Amino acid sequence: MLKKIIFLVSSMNSGGAERVAANLANAWASNGYNVTLVVTYSGRGFCFYPLSKAVCFRYLADEISSAVRGWLAYLPRFFALRRLIRKEQPAVVVSFLTNVNVAALLATWGTRVPVIACERTYPPQLPLGKLWSQLRRWTYPRAWRVTMLTSEGLSWLRQEIPGARGVVMPNPVVYPLPVYTPELLPDAVVASERKVLLAVGRMSEEKGFSGLIQMFLSLAHQHMQWDLVILGDGPLRDELAQQIESAELGGRVLMPGRVGNVGAWYERADLYVLSSRVEGFPNTLGEAMAHGCAAVSFDCDTGPRDLIRHEVDGLLVPPGDFGAMAQSLGRLMQDDALRGQMAARAVDVRERYSMERVLAMWDELIADARQQKRSG
Repeated sequence: MLKKIIFLVSSMNSGGAERVAANLANAWASNGYNVTLVVTYSGRGFCFYPLSKAVCFRYLADEISSAVRGWLAYLPRFFALRRLIRKEQPAVVVSFLTNVNVAALLATWGTRVPVIACERTYPPQLPLGKLWSQLRRWTYPRAWRVTMLTSEGLSWLRQEIPGARGVVMPNPVVYPLPVYTPELLPDAVVASERKVLLAVGRMSEEKGFSGLIQMFLSLAHQHMQWDLVILGDGPLRDELAQQIESAELGGRVLMPGRVGNVGAWYERADLYVLSSRVEGFPNTLGEAMAHGCAAVSFDCDTGPRDLIRHEVDGLLVPPGDFGAMAQSLGRLMQDDALRGQMAARAVDVRERYSMERVLAMWDELIADARQQKRSG
């Protein structure tokens, strides 16, 4: 079937790549594609984001009888994936993340099924081990296309794997956002008269939340009407909670956990902050701006500068410089007029990275791949 897509992802937990995968799968299905979304991880896990009933959702683990884990698990998963692709004969395979991309390219060897391999980060920020780096260098030239989130990523690909045929494919900015469970209304956490500085993300080292909390300590006494809210969960949650307690910021720095109605929190926020050390193409930043939030972000290697137009709809500050971030935040926290002007321009991101615009780019890419399959 020339309109059949097999979409490979490592998991469908509550991460940013998984959210993009769900959005794309649902959009493709609504546009008439026959979409099979396959989770390749050796365990089943769970699907956090709702999928259309038109999307066929499968776990590769269900195709494997072996309970082997670790490196030995790759072989039965590889052969199960190859059997699935040969049986379904899709027009194209789309894969997310390096290890899944490598598996897809090896599993389609000799099948004439084109593969669109998608990098979800800026590779220099998250270096792989020697084996995976070599496998990526060896297999990526076999891909029909390799998508990179930004022009910086494309430049890296051309330099490091010159045989790969790369193209820039940004994430779509979805607006309005769908609502998932669990729902938590902002009014249940923050009093209506308080101003909210919002951050959203997984509580892990690369998101920089520890530095953000420490920085907010210098702002809290100057801006008594403002509270910092960090939405999300992750391995550093207990450590961050202890930091808040030690800094005596309880009541001023709030961590309500992971919520499924994050759109309501963007609407409640007065300002958005991104403190990440590294980003690919930050979904939360685009979503916040689409909901009318001015934003302050570290200008890390890739991502924020594609979304924020400095001094137009937000402010970019040198990576890792929390002193400069405090100054930029303080500037907007004390100037309602300037913050409002930037917020009014921030919503332009809805058009700049709309689902319709990004889907049109994908449709062109998939149509070319289908044409290659016909003529191959």
